Amino acid sequence: MTRRLHVTTGFDMTRMLLKIAGAALLVGALSPSLLLAQSGDAAAGQGKAAACAACHGQNGVAPSAEFPSLAGQVPGYIATQLRLFKDKERENAIMAGMVIGLSEQDMADLDAFYSSQPAIAGSITPEQEEQALAGRALYRSGNADYQIPACMSCHAPDGAGIAPKFPRLAGQSPVYIKSSLLAYKDGRRKNNIMSHIAFPLSMEQIEALTVYISGLN
Repeated sequence: MTRRLHVTTGFDMTRMLLKIAGAALLVGALSPSLLLAQSGDAAAGQGKAAACAACHGQNGVAPSAEFPSLAGQVPGYIATQLRLFKDKERENAIMAGMVIGLSEQDMADLDAFYSSQPAIAGSITPEQEEQALAGRALYRSGNADYQIPACMSCHAPDGAGIAPKFPRLAGQSPVYIKSSLLAYKDGRRKNNIMSHIAFPLSMEQIEALTVYISGLN
């Protein structure tokens, strides 16, 4: 089965990027659950984070590749995701139970703690360098034929993210990066614009992006 290419012009890509940016802003403007309610206390958040350590590590560095590292995440993003879990706008069996008793202040404190922790650096092996080059091209330039915008437009050239809406990707494990892209592609994660961006990605593109992103610092 062959994929049909939709050839777009530079103007089409620019228009699409503007639509994506506008949609992201509109979601943030219309959804009360995405608003940052209050400032967090990192010291208080450290104590509250003890319940999160089994999956995300004592200081936000996940001990298992299947879970995301939270250390150094952009301020505001973790609190937003916790609210989405609590409001059942984002589904995850483990997190659904973890957020039940969290108050707005708890979420703000956890956000403040994790965002204050030093982020970890990514790395790849020499054998992955060729695949990383393909991922780099997609991450930095996108693919007009498939209407895929450049990842760095939202996540920054170094993967550091743009607070508060666009998360840090640098330092995440390849297992988590790939599983997240697949979840967006097949609709299991559908609470933001990434479901539209990931849908046209091929497995080859997902693999290349996974390698490149996992090596960002």
